[in-house]
Amino acid sequence: MTTLAASSSGRSRWWQNRAVRKFMRHRLALVGMVMITALTLACIVGPWLLPYDSLHIDLRARFAPPLTGQHYLGTDPLGRDIAARLLEAGRISLLVGFAAMLLSTLIGAVIGVVAGYRGGWIGATLMRLVDAFLAFPSIFLVLALAALLKPSPTMITVIIAVTSWMEVARIVEAEVRSLREREFVLAGRMLGLSGAHIMFREILPNVIGPIIVAATLTVARAILLEAYVSFLGYGIQPPLPSWGNMLNGAQQYLDKAPWLAIIPGLTITIAVTSFNFIGDGLRDALDVRNDRM
Repeated sequence: MTTLAASSSGRSRWWQNRAVRKFMRHRLALVGMVMITALTLACIVGPWLLPYDSLHIDLRARFAPPLTGQHYLGTDPLGRDIAARLLEAGRISLLVGFAAMLLSTLIGAVIGVVAGYRGGWIGATLMRLVDAFLAFPSIFLVLALAALLKPSPTMITVIIAVTSWMEVARIVEAEVRSLREREFVLAGRMLGLSGAHIMFREILPNVIGPIIVAATLTVARAILLEAYVSFLGYGIQPPLPSWGNMLNGAQQYLDKAPWLAIIPGLTITIAVTSFNFIGDGLRDALDVRNDRM
């Protein structure tokens, strides 16, 4: 038993090192990782390094263009520093994205594991539930829920999560169905292990690769959804900044102050594109089929 455990541990470490090497060779994924790391650090540390906070109003500097004095990215119609608001908004938008990803991944993984392992009427019922959610465009579900409920960062996170778990559930369910008759699962049943133990302690770790890839892409989708809902006025409400409501406030000034829309729009593009690059790199690195070819 000790020899088998050591051999299995060695194979696991070898596979992990191989996945890391493959990810490091994916140039776009590395670019995305660098950009997301830099953006996250800027949002965390940046507001403390700027001369103005996000609520400071300087009426004499209204509509100041970028690189004007100490307003590095200019000011908005109220004279508030755009750089400070952009980084403060980044904290909220990224936090909503990561929190929605964790919650939606948890919901989707649990439903997918149970549906794939149990099968029968339980699996069919759960997957029809998934199909029912997928039948409605997610943006309409998000807008309907956001219009009915009081908008706040926590509520927007929950709304995005409960409308984003279906893809994870389908991926996990397909992977679990392919694993539930494997030797290690049959051995667990013969040993009398409970279904919950087999599902969450034996099978779930073997589908962690697809879950990580789906979770990475879910962050990008959550950031985009939050920006879209806030842009339409149903998401994060001023004076609390988010990238979406910064775009909302900038639309009527596109002719005389285009930087008000260009800067947050470019930031959203960078964040979403970077997470997609990371997801592509993780998909290539964690796909065991590439190792067999």
